[in-house]
Amino acid sequence: MSGAPATPYLAVDGERLARNLARMHGAAADLGVRLRPHTKTHKSPVLARLQLEAGAQGITVATVGEAEVFVAAGFDDVLVAYPLFVDAERGRRLRVLAERARITVGVDSVEGVRRVAAHAPDVAVHVELDSGHHRTGVLPHEAVAVVGAAVEAGLEVAGVFTFPGHSYAPGAGPSAAVAEAETLAAAADALAAAGLPCPVRSGGSTPSLGASLARGPEAAGTALPDELRPGVYLFGDAQQWELGHHEPEDVALTCVATVVSHAGGRVVLDAGSKVLGADRAPHATGWGRLPADPDARVVLLSEHHAVVETGGGPLPAVGSRVEVAPNHVCAAVNLVDTLWVDGAPLAVEARGRNS
Repeated sequence: MSGAPATPYLAVDGERLARNLARMHGAAADLGVRLRPHTKTHKSPVLARLQLEAGAQGITVATVGEAEVFVAAGFDDVLVAYPLFVDAERGRRLRVLAERARITVGVDSVEGVRRVAAHAPDVAVHVELDSGHHRTGVLPHEAVAVVGAAVEAGLEVAGVFTFPGHSYAPGAGPSAAVAEAETLAAAADALAAAGLPCPVRSGGSTPSLGASLARGPEAAGTALPDELRPGVYLFGDAQQWELGHHEPEDVALTCVATVVSHAGGRVVLDAGSKVLGADRAPHATGWGRLPADPDARVVLLSEHHAVVETGGGPLPAVGSRVEVAPNHVCAAVNLVDTLWVDGAPLAVEARGRNS
């Protein structure tokens, strides 16, 4: 591996990435569902442009800081899918962005609407719904008051959106996708009955996207959302592998690590939580997995060590390099300055833009 960076580092397989991109965007296009991918997964304008070229209509970000990076790179349709608390300084930043792009921000309260109207009246608002994740968002009938406040304040209303985060559990994708579609439809119906606008019904998450595409446009009597906002689909990770949404050969981003020890008859790598991330869902079978050895698991993770129990074959030699699929790719990407795509460096430009 002459010329390769020192380990540990995050490597991207361009062929796998292109395959993931084509498969998901093609399936969405076939069903008439727009994609507005969540760029917090890769934090790279270069990769976001690939998504637009594949048919995405706008992008999603998590923070104003991420929006600033992408608008500076020329992106002109950005959704901040988060119920922002807009104070004077954040409002100033949003107003600057709105001079260069169409900016939409999440709200889930009348007070949130009022703060947007007071500090950033040139941005549009998207009302967040709770479709079962129980994190943020209002119930469908409660959207009437929030949208009504936005209309009264003279704000553009983009519609309603939800994040079905409860889809990240074994077997939960199909039921979460149905709940997502039903919640969005119920809110749209309530708004229509009140004479209020709802231009877009927007869903999200890679597991619910796969389930939505699988069930078709009118399954269970409820139409698919107008748009979906997946992120992880581009790379895949160990979590999506374990949930059945990616196969090992679909995982396009891995951490390349060096075997530094065989202590205790196990493989010890130089890649710890500071590059793999520390996420581990309750159902996860380890702290990461090895695509080349599907029976192997990272069973112990500290800051700079990953201890791997292999599938029973010969241990990779001390000094050799192996690839590990992180549990949660979004968290891993935010820990590095550079991705190595087919051996070439790619800056993670929106890394650390958390506010």
